[in-house]
Amino acid sequence: MMRLSIFSRLIIVYLAVFVPVTGVNIYNIIQLRQFTNETYHILDIDNRITDYEKKLTDSILSQARYERKYIIIKDDALYDQFLFAERDFSQYFDEVMSVADTPNKRDLLMEIKDYHNRYLSRFSEEIEFVRANKRYPQNWYKQEKEKVLNGIMEGLKSLKVYTEQDTYRKIKKLGEDGANAQRLAIVMTIISLLFGIIISIFITRSITKPLTVMKKKTRDIAGGDFEGYLNLSSPPEIEDLAQAFNLMSNKLKEIDKMKSDFFSLMAHELRTPLASIKEGTNLMLEGIGGEVTDKQKRLLTITSEQSNRLIDLVNSLLDLSKIEAGMIALNLTNSDIKSLINKAVAETEPLAVAKNVTLKVDIAQDLPIIKMDNERILQVLLNLIGNAVKFTTSGGKVTVSAQTVGQEVRVSVIDTGPGIPKENLNTVFDKFKQATITSYNTTKGTGLGLAIVKYIIIAHGGSVWVESEVGHGSTFIFALPV
Repeated sequence: MMRLSIFSRLIIVYLAVFVPVTGVNIYNIIQLRQFTNETYHILDIDNRITDYEKKLTDSILSQARYERKYIIIKDDALYDQFLFAERDFSQYFDEVMSVADTPNKRDLLMEIKDYHNRYLSRFSEEIEFVRANKRYPQNWYKQEKEKVLNGIMEGLKSLKVYTEQDTYRKIKKLGEDGANAQRLAIVMTIISLLFGIIISIFITRSITKPLTVMKKKTRDIAGGDFEGYLNLSSPPEIEDLAQAFNLMSNKLKEIDKMKSDFFSLMAHELRTPLASIKEGTNLMLEGIGGEVTDKQKRLLTITSEQSNRLIDLVNSLLDLSKIEAGMIALNLTNSDIKSLINKAVAETEPLAVAKNVTLKVDIAQDLPIIKMDNERILQVLLNLIGNAVKFTTSGGKVTVSAQTVGQEVRVSVIDTGPGIPKENLNTVFDKFKQATITSYNTTKGTGLGLAIVKYIIIAHGGSVWVESEVGHGSTFIFALPV
């Protein structure tokens, strides 16, 4: 199955947001155009019809006024005015007929036109009687003209009512359409935003999740853990990066193994000649090879001390190599850690006395029995207490405490030494690492002791850590499960 690239995923996110928003905008533009058309229709049609209705009403009233005066006065000027008003009526009628937009309005206008023709017909007949000075039924003609005039006026009033109703209906529809468009726009906007956010979160997560895994694996490798294989479901770019990361991890693992094998081989090969050098030096100090001068004794003593230091380093390297290779099996027995603490303190006492450092023990009375390898835990205690004494100034104090915390026993070694810089707290348990303490740069070590402590405690299913602040001493703590 082909996975989308990061670029493709980002494009999908942008489209997921852009397309719905564009759709909302297009819908709003269409609605706005409809509103514009309806508004134009109201202004161009309904308002014009209302205006023509007023003009037709004025024109028919003028016709009625002039024809009545003409019948009474028989002045041709009045008849000319009537004809002028009649032409205006016909012109307004033709114009309003051209803009009438509904069948009801057109039917009503045709009815008004029919009434007007009847009115003109009655007036024409009456004019002939008047001009011929003949007697005619004036009251009947008057009633007939009033009847058709009333029909015209009622028709014009109905036209006005229809137009106002249409205008109201259109305005109401505009309001309803506007409200519907607003609601729809809000809903579509919310939906598009939610959809865009969900898609963005999903795609962003698909990118950041494998990067988080790689970040964690990088920290593990930085801590010396080269195990594990990255098999990530991720974009092709990150997948390629993960493959390169796996290759790098395997290479580092091979290099680390080569380094461990080298140190193991070197330590094994150095052990025998170093033991011979030490033994020979001791024999010479005892005078076996002949009498030695005081100067020679001092040189031989230095040689013996350095041989011991080298042998300790070799033994540490061999222990670490065996632990890393899983060649050391723990001899677990149910034991009381209190006796081991007292034994470790007793063995370190001479070093503390020589440095004028006070050793104090603070052990809870109700410590439970722990399943552990006594020799290995004693090695841990000797290492931690020895380091604490070594880095504590004359007149200082080292306190070893033990107490039960939940389902584990915690042992703390607290010193009043210079403390460890914050940047070194995460590396003090790494192989060949030592905290840089300016005032104690003459105190040398192999950098293997705390690494061995960490391996032993973890092999027991426990944990070990350090709490320290420069100028306020250090506290090394290890916890073993009950």
